[in-house]
Amino acid sequence: MKDSVGEEHLYLGFSRQYRDSVFPLHTSVSLFLLSYCDCKLFKIFLVPTGENADDQIVAKNLLGDLEVHFISRCQLPVVVQSCCLPAVVEKDGKFCRAGLSVVLRHIIQKTYEADPSKKEVLELLGFKKTCLKACAEVSQWTRLCEISIPLAVEGFLTASPEHCQTIPPDILQLERKLGEPVRVHNDDKIRRQKLQQQKTGAKAAVPLLGKEATEEGKPMEMHEHPLPSLELSIAFSKLLVQEVSDVVNREGPHIRRTKTSDLPLLDHVFAEGLYFTLADIVLLPCIHQFLVSSKKQGKNLANLPLISSWYQRVQKVPGVKKAAGKCNMELLQLPELMSAPEEELQDLSSVPDELEEENEDSHFIGGPRPTMTKLMENGIEAKFSPHPCPSWTLDWTNLPSAVSPGEGKMSRDRALRKQQQLNNLVAAVTKLAKPGDVIVDFCSGGGHVGIVLAHMMPSCQVVLIENKELSLIRAKDRSDELGLKNIWFIQANLDYFNGTFNIGVALHACGVATDMVIEHCIKARAAFVISPCCYGFIQNTVKFKYPRSHQFKEILSYKEHMILCRFADQTAVQLPPERRLIGKQCMGLVDLDRARAAEEHNYSVQVISMEPESCSPKNNMFVGIPT
Repeated sequence: MKDSVGEEHLYLGFSRQYRDSVFPLHTSVSLFLLSYCDCKLFKIFLVPTGENADDQIVAKNLLGDLEVHFISRCQLPVVVQSCCLPAVVEKDGKFCRAGLSVVLRHIIQKTYEADPSKKEVLELLGFKKTCLKACAEVSQWTRLCEISIPLAVEGFLTASPEHCQTIPPDILQLERKLGEPVRVHNDDKIRRQKLQQQKTGAKAAVPLLGKEATEEGKPMEMHEHPLPSLELSIAFSKLLVQEVSDVVNREGPHIRRTKTSDLPLLDHVFAEGLYFTLADIVLLPCIHQFLVSSKKQGKNLANLPLISSWYQRVQKVPGVKKAAGKCNMELLQLPELMSAPEEELQDLSSVPDELEEENEDSHFIGGPRPTMTKLMENGIEAKFSPHPCPSWTLDWTNLPSAVSPGEGKMSRDRALRKQQQLNNLVAAVTKLAKPGDVIVDFCSGGGHVGIVLAHMMPSCQVVLIENKELSLIRAKDRSDELGLKNIWFIQANLDYFNGTFNIGVALHACGVATDMVIEHCIKARAAFVISPCCYGFIQNTVKFKYPRSHQFKEILSYKEHMILCRFADQTAVQLPPERRLIGKQCMGLVDLDRARAAEEHNYSVQVISMEPESCSPKNNMFVGIPT
């Protein structure tokens, strides 16, 4: 094991104890992962939100062998006070990771870095290490696991008996997800193997992962069974670090000639498909508490057969029962819950799916001219405000090299364009900022905007928020080289930042991210300077519906607005000039809708073209000021 891994501080919220769980459930999930990974790399702090001192004593019974400390909210590092918990902070107090998925993924990575023999821990991140990596604001699955299920279970547990008679819709949503076909990266190969198994009725050695098999130090038992599913064989063979070919023989020629459309679909073994991942770690403490409460109330779980099977299957994964024991989770054996008289199964198809975002028209036929004409007939055209300082520029030649975007692998031409983009944003922020202001660089990437602002405005505090860890680490390295003292780094999804600030800035916030940044600024009554990007990725989400403004909603349908968004992306320099012009007009209309929506919240908003326009195909810029 490596000893060079520096200790970091992990802050977990603590509102109350509920049976064998710590509320909020995000904290129980975090503690369960720490126990599963046998991770002692973090100094753990519980941050009580209640006033009952006895809770602190009781909670210690649920923490296993983890040493924890209690700290009040006002004692938290300042950067953590701006974030939702859980959060992890490095020793210097400048780099914070916040939000459940980000923190859990970090725990996994640090555990593996400290002890590379724990390959099973790294496998929790899934294929290409992307499990729960996409932010909850845009990923339906991340939102369900990270936010919806924990909140639904907490609500179910704390509701009065008359209000918890029905199963929460989000639990039913998970049941439906577990019934959907599985797609994996080698989907075709496994489906052909499944077809062969179905045709031959083959038997194969399947690992028996019962109580005896999961005890420490005992080898897995292998038994000949008629395969209940190829998926189970593959899933548990991976847990045993076996090759799939050990379980299923190579398919015959007639199987290889079968059309893909005629192959059988794959069934779920675990939450994300065939393999045990971080998603199962997140869901287990939540579903466990739901099942415990359901058992206490005498509920029949016949309408949740897939969740029940998943819950039993997860218990057979090596290390899960041990981790549950450390956290004082007494896992249930579900057959006793299923013994009630049969009830009519609930029709899951009737469950409202908030994750299907009215995006049925994903393929649009026709151009934007009818939509543009419709707006024009209602007096709406793409108009741009004059640039307030078109010739303003930073003195790049006299700035430290670490300030320049050219520092790194960026080509000279691209670095020049990036400098021109920064000139526009920094000029606008300079006119708005005053000493003592907090400036937040949303979707900061490698910190091109935030580092320039922190260097140029030492009297302001600059906060960089970015979901991609490597980009933010590069930004911090540049900041350290410059010796900047007025800068913080937060790796988090935007929803996990709740600090107060005066100015929000974003350069090329992708798709819906632009609207998320505007929403954050409006909530904080902060000015904003934003350059949008990736209009083609705009679509309805759980939180955002399009068009954004009342004025545009009265004229355009969602489909018509999406047509504008798709064509707004057609501004690349290699396209014909006429098409680029139409693309620019569509950009202007989409952003005018956003500006009108902000004006409905008492903002004065200008939509400006950056100078020179050749600095980027996506050269629009908002400047919004609360009135």
